[in-house]
Parts: sequence; structure tokens; C-alpha cells
Amino acid sequence: MSITGTLIVQMIVFLILVWFTMKFVWPPITAALDERAKKIAEGLSAADKAKADLAEADKKVQVALASAKDDATKRLADAERLALQLVEEAKARAASEGAKVLAAAKAEAQQESVKAREALREQVAVLAVKGAEAILKREVNAGVHADLLNRLKTEL
Repeated sequence: MSITGTLIVQMIVFLILVWFTMKFVWPPITAALDERAKKIAEGLSAADKAKADLAEADKKVQVALASAKDDATKRLADAERLALQLVEEAKARAASEGAKVLAAAKAEAQQESVKAREALREQVAVLAVKGAEAILKREVNAGVHADLLNRLKTEL
């Protein structure tokens, strides 16, 4: 064969190979490449969406954290105010109870003072009668002189 015939046969074989490759090999390769590019694009889109969601969630967390801090601060202030109020109420009750105890103690002291005066008057009256009896050297009848003794008690 001549070089031209060989060249023509090689050209025909090359064209058949190109046609076969374009018909049967190239479409699955391009489909696989297109699918791969689509998956990569979807992955990048999902990553961007996840970043946006993360940023939004971070903002929500910051807002919730600030709200929780404010709520905690308010609750703490309310608790402190309530504690101060309870302390003030307890002080007022203690002062009231102290005043009641003091008044009761004063009343009891007054009663004891009156009882002591009465007892002292009784003793003075008895001593006066005994003294008068000793001076007069005779017995004084207590029944007869009861009015006199009562007046003496009142004067003392």
C-alpha cells in the first residue's frame, strides 16, 4: 500500500473513533461533570445558607441572652427590694413587739409598785397600832378602830 492509502484508512479510523467517542463516551462524561458541578453549586449554596442561618441564630442568641440578662437583673432587683421590704416589716414588727413588751413591763412594774405600797401601808398600820398599843399599854380593838385604820392607810 501506498502512503496515501494508509493515510486515508487512518483518517477513516480516526473519524470513526471520534464519532464513537462523541456518541457513546462523551455524553456520560459531560453528564457526570454537569452533575458534579451541580452538586458543588448546591453545596456552596447550602454553605452560604448555613452561614446566613448561623448569623441569624447568633443574633437570636444574643437577643435572648440580653433579654435573659435584663430579666435576671430585674428579678434580682425585685428580690432585693422584697428583701428590704421584709427587713423593714420585721423591724417594724420588732419595734411594735418591743413597745408592747415595754408597756407590759411598765404596767407590771406599776402594779408591783401599787402592791408594794399597799403592803407597806398594811405594815405601817399594824406597826402604828402596835406602837399605839405599846404607848397606851392597853390593847386596842381592831374591829372598833377599823375606820381609823382605813383613814390612816389612805393618808400614808
